[in-house]
Amino acid sequence: MSEKASLFDNERMIAWVQYFAARTDMDVETVKLMDVSVKNKNLIPAVESNRYVLAFADAARPTLFYDMWNAGLGGCDVWLKEGPDPAGDAAPCKISSLIDRGIEGPTVLLIYNPEADSSYKIGLQNQRFSKGSVRYVAHEIRAVIMSMLEVRSHDTICIISGESIAVEAAMSAGEGAIIAVEYDESDRASMEENVSKFGLNNVLIVPDAKEETLKKLPAPSTAFIVATDNLEREMRALLACNPNIRFMIYTLELNILARIPALFEKYHIGGMEALQISVSKLRKNGMFETKPVPWIISGTAGAARAE
Repeated sequence: MSEKASLFDNERMIAWVQYFAARTDMDVETVKLMDVSVKNKNLIPAVESNRYVLAFADAARPTLFYDMWNAGLGGCDVWLKEGPDPAGDAAPCKISSLIDRGIEGPTVLLIYNPEADSSYKIGLQNQRFSKGSVRYVAHEIRAVIMSMLEVRSHDTICIISGESIAVEAAMSAGEGAIIAVEYDESDRASMEENVSKFGLNNVLIVPDAKEETLKKLPAPSTAFIVATDNLEREMRALLACNPNIRFMIYTLELNILARIPALFEKYHIGGMEALQISVSKLRKNGMFETKPVPWIISGTAGAARAE
């Protein structure tokens, strides 16, 4: 995460709001302001869900227009002004006309998306994700998981081998960070494709969940783990980063499920809850198809001592 100071302080941002309010039909009450010049904010999801987005960018985002076009936003209007201070006139053009243009310095963009949909969606359809090496959980089950995660905008969450969960969590934690642990090289490639496809800039992809790897990153408040035989080692590493971390553990395997209560007791993880999710769908032939039935075990470190 970048620590450099932004050229766009509050005074300049207000000046740009006034500048565009005087020249366009922008609704000042609902416009979304985003400084993407120094922070890893997700501009594409913001444009998809807001009719007007006023974005402050710089050379750190050289492929910004191509990325928006690639996300299906080429038909959006954009007013583009270079420099940190408002001056002169501005005329709109289509994002599709700028895909070969980079950003070389401080630039202000007013983006208008008449097709914006502000409704919040969880449980994205699986066909929206990259067709890589990953087998994605059923979107109905993912919707339940996302509801249980209760992601807030500034959260830092570690997600181990849960690619589609990482994507949806990154959309919700627009001011936070998602640490996506992918052990397999092909799964990391699929994760990178999804990050690019959805325009996510707050996802940190790492190859393992070792303590020395996680210590270099922001400390997560929550961990979502697709459990394997590495579970105890992963829990130890995460507890070293945050002794009060909240765990959500996903498993389809009875032998792993049976080990979890003892692990929670060993590492003083209290408030344990267990949920089994079952989804069956009626197909055209009149037969029901039952999806894999996972267990979700949750608890918070340190809670056992307080109980």
